Amino acid sequence: MSTLRQLRSGFSRALDSISEGWNELVERTGSALTRFNLPRAGAGVETPEDRVARDGVRWGVLAAEISVDDESVHVAVEVPGMSKDSFDIHLADDVLVIRGEKKVERESVHGRYYVMERAYGRFERAIELPVAVSDSDVKAQYKRGVLRITLPRRSDAKIRRIEVRGS
Repeated sequence: MSTLRQLRSGFSRALDSISEGWNELVERTGSALTRFNLPRAGAGVETPEDRVARDGVRWGVLAAEISVDDESVHVAVEVPGMSKDSFDIHLADDVLVIRGEKKVERESVHGRYYVMERAYGRFERAIELPVAVSDSDVKAQYKRGVLRITLPRRSDAKIRRIEVRGS
């Protein structure tokens, strides 16, 4: 009977550990966990790249960093393996929406994949901005797999120092 009790206890600890790990993953990745949708089906024959995208991972993490200074909001999003023309970026109120399509690019058509952890397909990532921004003079740059976007803060949302008077 002691062995059965030990098995139950071990199984319970394992489930608790999995649950704790899953909750931490969801909490830490939050909105960074992004769904990649299959490329639009065309009228042509399926290519090896289409099969890789179809059989690949459907979810990926598009990690972002957001910083704010007196003048601007700076957003950096990791989206490796794309070109600068692959993005559709727009601002809806104070939500920055980044859309794109990550296409499969294979250097060799020989062999098979045994591990496939990179996601391919269309994606959309919405990032809620911490302060109000202006849609004029927004700058975006893509370099070395990182998309950097600078959005000027609205003049009524800028930080102003308030002087304290008195003795």
